[in-house]
Amino acid sequence: MKKIFVTLSALVICLSCGCTETYENSDTQFLFDTVVTLTADCDDKTLESAFSLCRNYEYLLSRNIKDSDVYKINHASGECRVSDDTAKILKKAIYYGDLSNGKFDITIYPVSSLWDFSSDIVPSRNEIAEALKNVDYQSIALDGNTVNAAGRQIDLGGIAKGYIADRVLEHFKQNNVNSGIIDLGGNLIVWGNQDYTLGVKKPFSEGEIIATVGLKNKSVVTSGVYERYIKQDGKLYHHILDPKTGYACDTDLYSATIIGDSSIDCDALSTICMLLGLDGAKTLIENTKNTEAIFVDDENNLHYTDGLTKQDGIFVLK
Repeated sequence: MKKIFVTLSALVICLSCGCTETYENSDTQFLFDTVVTLTADCDDKTLESAFSLCRNYEYLLSRNIKDSDVYKINHASGECRVSDDTAKILKKAIYYGDLSNGKFDITIYPVSSLWDFSSDIVPSRNEIAEALKNVDYQSIALDGNTVNAAGRQIDLGGIAKGYIADRVLEHFKQNNVNSGIIDLGGNLIVWGNQDYTLGVKKPFSEGEIIATVGLKNKSVVTSGVYERYIKQDGKLYHHILDPKTGYACDTDLYSATIIGDSSIDCDALSTICMLLGLDGAKTLIENTKNTEAIFVDDENNLHYTDGLTKQDGIFVLK
C-alpha cells in the first residue's frame, strides 16, 4: 500500500492510497498564509498552472492588496463592481449566514482583526463592543456583480479556500488530469479511482489519530478549537469567534470534520458546526444532502452522522 504523508494545518496528518499507481508530480508552496500541496498525475506545466490559479485567487481575495475585490469592498463608500468569482463566494456566504441564523458572518473582520493569536493579544471588552457595531452580514447588498457592503468590512477566510479548492479541481479535470490530491492548508479534495484512508488528528495532541476515514472523490474540511488559540489566566480563547459576542464561541466541540462533494460547502459547514455545538451541528448535517460529519466533543468522544458506518475500525460512507 502506498502512503502519502501531508500536513493539513494539524488537522489531517496522513493519507493512504490503496493502489500501486505513482503520481507523476507534486509540489508545495506557501499561499493563503498556509502550506499548499498539490499532487496530481500531470506534467509540470499543468501543475504550475494550478498554483498560478491559486496565486490569482489570493490576489483577488486579499484584504491588503488595493486592486483586490475584497479591498475594494472594504474601502468603498457605496457600490463597487467585483468579479464573477467574488460574487459567487459572497452569494454562498450570505446563504450560509441565513442558514446559520447569523452565526456564520463574513463581516466579522472588525472583530477578528483585534485578535492576534500569534502574539497572544486579547482585545479589551470595549474594543470588542465597538467593533461589534459593524458586524452584520445582512447589510450586504449583492446584485449580480455589484456589491454594497454599507460600510461593513468582510473577511472570506471561512469560505474562500473551499471555493478555490473547487476551482483547482475543475482546472485539473479540464486538463484531463484523472487523479490527485488538493490540499489547501486543511481543505482537502481527493479524486480519481483510488480509495484513500484519511487520519483525523486528536485535538491538542502531538499527531495522534483519533479517527480514520475511507473516502473516494470527496472533499474533507476540519475545523477545530485547537488550531489557533490564546491561553490566558487559565482560559482558552480559540479563533472561532461568535459574531454576537466577539469572543471565542461557547461550544462543546473540539473539532468538526465535514465530508461532502463541494469544498466551499464543507468549508462553511465546518465552521458553522463548531459555532452550533454538537446537537445543532449533527442536526444540520443530517439534514444536508450528500454530506456527513465526524465530531470530536470536548471530552474527546467521537460522534458521527447516520450516513457513516464503521468497517474494520475505519469510518466509511454507507
